[in-house]
Amino acid sequence: MEFTGKIIAVLQPKGGVSKNTGNEWKAQEYVIENHDQYPRKMCFEVFGADKIDQFNIQMSEELTVSFDIDCNQWQDRWFNRIRAWKVERVGATAPMATGAPVPPPAPAATPDFGASSANDDLPF
Repeated sequence: MEFTGKIIAVLQPKGGVSKNTGNEWKAQEYVIENHDQYPRKMCFEVFGADKIDQFNIQMSEELTVSFDIDCNQWQDRWFNRIRAWKVERVGATAPMATGAPVPPPAPAATPDFGASSANDDLPF
């Protein structure tokens, strides 16, 4: 799933040590708002220090966030988690290849819309 909008909040990063493996973990949450007539907001999480650094999400950026939704249970309660797996800047252009500029395509021949011939097979 995807959500496109503007980052309106960058929350404090969280971290800890996994009880199962003993490995350190880091997660950070962000709030994004779309530009619909009735704007919607979504809080999403980026998990892993490498992903947080790779995405480098900043306030007021226009992004398209690709995410998955998952649910966890804790003490007989269920909590949804929206986890981003890809982030793209809106309007970001691909880097141009170096070399000679590519000329624009040649103009197409202009069709003749003059008087119709007797062989015209259209019914009108």
